[in-house]
Amino acid sequence: MTPHLAGTPVLQTQRLTLRAPAMQDWARWCAFIVDDPRARFVRGADIDLGKAWRAFAHVVGMWALRGYGSFVFCLRGSDDALGMTGPWHPMDWPERELGWTVWQPEAEGKGLAFEAAARARDFAFRDLGWKTAVSYIDPGNARSIPLAERLGAVRDPQAEPPVPLADMPALVFRHPAPGAAA
Repeated sequence: MTPHLAGTPVLQTQRLTLRAPAMQDWARWCAFIVDDPRARFVRGADIDLGKAWRAFAHVVGMWALRGYGSFVFCLRGSDDALGMTGPWHPMDWPERELGWTVWQPEAEGKGLAFEAAARARDFAFRDLGWKTAVSYIDPGNARSIPLAERLGAVRDPQAEPPVPLADMPALVFRHPAPGAAA
């Protein structure tokens, strides 16, 4: 029997499928988080194979323990992981987050992360009943800041980043609730 996260929703967009993380995604995740320089914005200090495995298990564990977590996104009709996005809330973080990573460089610049994150945010607000969400973004992440802004999120200088990110600078972007005036 193949392990899976029973009852995890599968979301669709025009071009994408968002699904639970699975063992088949480990190689893509590991290549991204360990070897890709773009991962510096999410991993902090150097990461080895063991830390990469524990981080991946944290992603899966969020679903098991919280009942929600990050979705892996793939092109519709494919099961090849392009990245991950979704609701995220470790126990020691002050607020619920909407996060995203694009694992494959060739998936950047096509609006896929925007499409996936918008759908995941809709899930968090509508299905999980979230009233607010933030995204913690490194000030040097020139791809994520415009994505947050495109999603309608605005800088919230009053919000504090989580303590585990104390060694990494983070800007806090607050996402608009559904139906909020722009």
